[in-house]
Amino acid sequence: MPAIWIPKRLVEISLINTAAESAASFARHCEHEYEGRVHAAASEILGSGCSVVMLTGPSASGKTTTAHKLAEALRLRGIASQVVSLDNFYKDLKEYPRLPDGTKDYENITALDVDEIQRCLNELITTGRTDLPEFDFLTENRKPDRIPLELKGGVCIVEGIHALNPQLTDSLPRDQVYKVYAGLREEYSHRGQRVLPTRDIRLARRMVRDYKFRGHSLEKTLNMWDRVCAGEDKFIKVFKKEADLLMDTSFSYEICLLAPFVTPLAGELPENHPNAERLNALAGCFSLVEPLSLDLVPEHSMLREFLG
Repeated sequence: MPAIWIPKRLVEISLINTAAESAASFARHCEHEYEGRVHAAASEILGSGCSVVMLTGPSASGKTTTAHKLAEALRLRGIASQVVSLDNFYKDLKEYPRLPDGTKDYENITALDVDEIQRCLNELITTGRTDLPEFDFLTENRKPDRIPLELKGGVCIVEGIHALNPQLTDSLPRDQVYKVYAGLREEYSHRGQRVLPTRDIRLARRMVRDYKFRGHSLEKTLNMWDRVCAGEDKFIKVFKKEADLLMDTSFSYEICLLAPFVTPLAGELPENHPNAERLNALAGCFSLVEPLSLDLVPEHSMLREFLG
């Protein structure tokens, strides 16, 4: 099947600020655009005749919420649809791969039980049912009970950072697997110079989410970011070419929503901190953006995954 690609676009921040003057209509337009992309993707999945969708994307790309949005769009068309997270296929703690410094390498595909993933997905495709493992993130071990799953003639959406890795997909019948890569496709410029690439927007998303929902300090998120990006380049982005569809998870008004959180962070780290320059530069870029209130964000927007 032919791949569907969306090229990146570069938008002047001054245009975003002009649109933000009509805040409510700007927000509605952005949300409507994203929902349109979801429904267009659902139509492509239905047209493919595939029973399994493999969906991936880099950190803070919105892949998990997008997977659930796709499932919802399919159900609205009368197609049974469920989401399965590859996180449930993590091996037990004692089997985790390690980085050279001894820390656990969660982003390495060998942290997953690849044989079990292949078995479950092949069984699901051939029989319409399987039993999934369930992972306990508190103990970092697999639970003894399993979760029954039935397709019921519908579609199973499998999401996770390794979803497009050929080690998982090569054993599956190609005509039954539709591959989606979720990522931001909009970047921002100031006076013709790119100042907010997609990776910086994802970092801002992650800083806000980690602080608000995961109890991580700003410093911890920044310290991890280079390692996260290295893992993306090695294990995720290299397989983007495998995708049948590139799903755009950008919202033009999002940088206005992030600005009130990110701009005040300038000077939060000591000058000699290794991430001080990065944080100050990021805060400076967001200071160019007209801030908007979170009250504009619908309750069920994908952005709520990051902004609360």
